[in-house]
Amino acid sequence: MRILHTSDWHIGRTFHGHSTMDALAEVLGALVDQVRENAVDVVIVAGDVFDSATPAGPAYTLLGDTLADLHATGAKVIVTSGNHDSAARLGFQARMLRDGIHVITDPLSIGAPVTIDDADGPVHFYGIPYLEPAIVRRHWGDVVLRTQAQTMAHVMDLVRDGMATHPGRSVTIAHCFAAGVVATTGLEREVRQGGLDVVPLEVFDGPDYIALGHIHGRQQLSERVRYSGAPLHYSFGEQHKERGSWLVDLDASGLVDVAWLALPVPRRLITLTGTLDEILSAANVTAHADDWVCAVYTDAVPQHEPMRRLRERFPFCALVQHQPDTADAGDETSYAQRLRSAVTDVERIEAFLVHVRAGHGATERESELIREVLDDRVRAEALV
Repeated sequence: MRILHTSDWHIGRTFHGHSTMDALAEVLGALVDQVRENAVDVVIVAGDVFDSATPAGPAYTLLGDTLADLHATGAKVIVTSGNHDSAARLGFQARMLRDGIHVITDPLSIGAPVTIDDADGPVHFYGIPYLEPAIVRRHWGDVVLRTQAQTMAHVMDLVRDGMATHPGRSVTIAHCFAAGVVATTGLEREVRQGGLDVVPLEVFDGPDYIALGHIHGRQQLSERVRYSGAPLHYSFGEQHKERGSWLVDLDASGLVDVAWLALPVPRRLITLTGTLDEILSAANVTAHADDWVCAVYTDAVPQHEPMRRLRERFPFCALVQHQPDTADAGDETSYAQRLRSAVTDVERIEAFLVHVRAGHGATERESELIREVLDDRVRAEALV
């Protein structure tokens, strides 16, 4: 059996105020083509289909069109809900979906697999919707469920009970933060800090393959436990992460091969760093005029209307940040220390400018203006 593992579509998410709907439609169209070209039998979507619990109408349209296109390839589709989805909204049409498309949102269905046969017999798919301990513990009142780790350990026991009564190969689908994920910039924005929501890897022992969602970059935690990541870049922190899906092959004995299928990137993401004039150079404009641009300018002082100037050269500049270059500041004296040592108003103003400009004080012309203003104040006070 051939399985395509994808997740975290986040239909409806914006990118720094820009709609991603058209770009995502393009990428999901390419994913459908890959399903057809690779003769995929089952497509898994491991949670966060929508970006919001209350998606707008176009989000439903894109999901419906994509599911219909996947169904037309002959593949079965299994979808689970994530922490961004409303399980009720995602699942309310489940009974009306055409044969071969399964939407799993009910915690009480865990342990009852979706079974799909191939030439080697049955493959049992155990879908685990995103489980918030405070919400789902009422279903299992005799079990202590305070953390994600405890909750996932319990439901994986239910999965293993299901495996005991349903002999054959098995695949589990879950949406959580598993131990072993490499921490990188741009980790999924809902991943919590600390350790309470980290699920130990051994919790997933048993099934032939574990298809995880929640992390936006692909990750291989073991040969059989993987994240596919999101099909589209949703932040500049993700810009260096490949987009794609895992192509999973099972033979009669279980997992036999996993390969990466890269997806196209409709518009590249690039971060340009330097002074504003350096970023606006002709070479950068030639190379990145059609890219999403994050501009990090290092001028000592904030520049006038930087976004307007950047968008005149980079139509898709989405983010601008001022991060002064402190390499030549050299002085680590605190603002309070500078202020205590200042005697004159000029010195106090200089201490303030050094503090707010990351080590850069007044320029020669600014110093002249400061003295002029202070002299005018002294003359005005003398006339009172």
